[in-house]
Amino acid sequence: MTNTNYPSASTTTPSNPPKSNNTKNIIIGVLAACLLGSWGYLLWDKNKSTEKIDQQQAQITTQDSELTDVRQEFDNALARLDSVTGANNNLSGENANLKAQFNKDIEAKKAEIRKILNDKNATQSQLNKAKSMIAELNSRISVMEEEITKLTGENQELTASNTTLKLQKADLETNLATSKTEKESLEKTVDIASTFTASNIQVVPINEKKSGKEKTTTTAKRVDKLVVSFDVENRIAVSGPTDMYLIVTAPDGKVISEGNILNTRTDGDKKFTAKIPVNYVQGTRKSLQFPISQPDFVTGDYKIEIYHNGFKIGEGIRSLKKGGLFG
Repeated sequence: MTNTNYPSASTTTPSNPPKSNNTKNIIIGVLAACLLGSWGYLLWDKNKSTEKIDQQQAQITTQDSELTDVRQEFDNALARLDSVTGANNNLSGENANLKAQFNKDIEAKKAEIRKILNDKNATQSQLNKAKSMIAELNSRISVMEEEITKLTGENQELTASNTTLKLQKADLETNLATSKTEKESLEKTVDIASTFTASNIQVVPINEKKSGKEKTTTTAKRVDKLVVSFDVENRIAVSGPTDMYLIVTAPDGKVISEGNILNTRTDGDKKFTAKIPVNYVQGTRKSLQFPISQPDFVTGDYKIEIYHNGFKIGEGIRSLKKGGLFG
């Protein structure tokens, strides 16, 4: 019988089962570890995602809140701008071209700010830019408010000055009107007072002889002319030329006239017989003489009236009689 070193089947079979169990346990452990690891990763990843979502949500909330604040600042700035613009339009003193340029710049900034605020996806940088422009807008509005306050004060001073000037003007106009009335009244008084007075009025009927001699007569048919003489004077009348007017009314009531009209102050328009120029020297008495001629003188009373400055200053009567048998 041959001897060998190989174990028999009956001696090796009991050792195989323990080795298989260990391998299985190792695989199960590895799978369990992998499963636990994947669960842990999934849990960690979920926590990370939740944290990120929370951060994003917080960021969105913060951004929305900041956007709301920026919009509120912009609305407040627009309200201030409307107020100062309305006040500025009521004031004067600013160059129209500067106003137009200022309004153009403001409108451009407002449009750019609105564009940012209306953008739902506006970035933080854009919001910061909008805030910066709103701050600049508020700064310019503050300058406008200061200018308006200054102009308002100046306007109030101008209004007060205008009121004072109007009152002074009204007083001046009243004084001028009073002065004018007083002046006109004084001028009228002086004008009336400068009217001459006539005295020593004489009417002498003259018969002119062929020889050239003159003889006084009261017979109507022999009278060739009536010589009117009188003296005039006035203490306040200034030296210089003036005119006297004679009105001679015949016995039939008709004025001896060439159709000339005198405008009197008390008796209306009257025909006058003659105008006598007088060169008067202030403070003196001047004697005047003027002949009244016509083809035929008739019996009756001849009325002589003397006018100066529109007033009657004297009158006289000369009666002519009918001639005798041998006239």
